[in-house]
Amino acid sequence: MKQETIDRIRRFTEDRDWDQFHSPANLAKSIVIEAAELLECFQWSDEAYDLQHVKEELADVMVYSQNLLDKLGLDADEIINMKMSQNEAKYPVDKARGSAAKYDQL
Repeated sequence: MKQETIDRIRRFTEDRDWDQFHSPANLAKSIVIEAAELLECFQWSDEAYDLQHVKEELADVMVYSQNLLDKLGLDADEIINMKMSQNEAKYPVDKARGSAAKYDQL
């Protein structure tokens, strides 16, 4: 995410004095709630969905995720790269390519 977008999210929260409500648990709950609303966009059809609504719900997930990163003092690039390294070890290309099997079944 661009720094100007991150700064805008932070400013939005600060201007409204909402950080007081942003405990890690509350933010995690909010991420799950918004992710469920994102999933609801595809409830009755995998193809017939409102892209604008998908974008709005996905943005909500990302905003709350950035708020949680801030609350916990984490860097998105750092934790994503850490997790990708773990995933690359669990799902080597030669075993996982084209397969939907879980790592313990490869």
